[in-house]
Amino acid sequence: MKNINFYSPSKGLLSTGYMIQEISEFVKSEPFDYYRLVIGTDSQLKRVNSHSECDFVTAIVIHRMGRGARYFWYKEKINKPFVLRDKIYAETMKSLEIAHELVPDLRAAISPAKYDLEIHIDVGALGPTRQMIREVVGMVTGNGFIAKTKPESWAASTVADRYT
Repeated sequence: MKNINFYSPSKGLLSTGYMIQEISEFVKSEPFDYYRLVIGTDSQLKRVNSHSECDFVTAIVIHRMGRGARYFWYKEKINKPFVLRDKIYAETMKSLEIAHELVPDLRAAISPAKYDLEIHIDVGALGPTRQMIREVVGMVTGNGFIAKTKPESWAASTVADRYT
């Protein structure tokens, strides 16, 4: 996982190490501000010829509270059909995988900055995913992260969604 490439709207294609360096430089430019480190995944199911494929986009956002943000994203295609429930579980697991893989390096890079670490899940109380909220929030909190759902899950439902 550490050898994947992320995209930055301003820097283009970046290695994982360079993305972490960009986040570190952003935080070090204003080290006394408060930050949110956010990871969220969205997916889009597509029919291609006679088979289904699903694009998963994971966004990593460093948000300087009230004063801007930087984001990076990673896209993965999976060639299989997904029902909604499986798709939501897969999105949540992809966010958790990225978090477990990158958070130790990110923490080291932005220490001693003050920040919250959040996983944004693309589920909400009003849509067809409402029955899954407790389950996926439990997955995230059980892994030691703060879970946010719609309408507060903007990293998944806005940033990642932009690239699916």
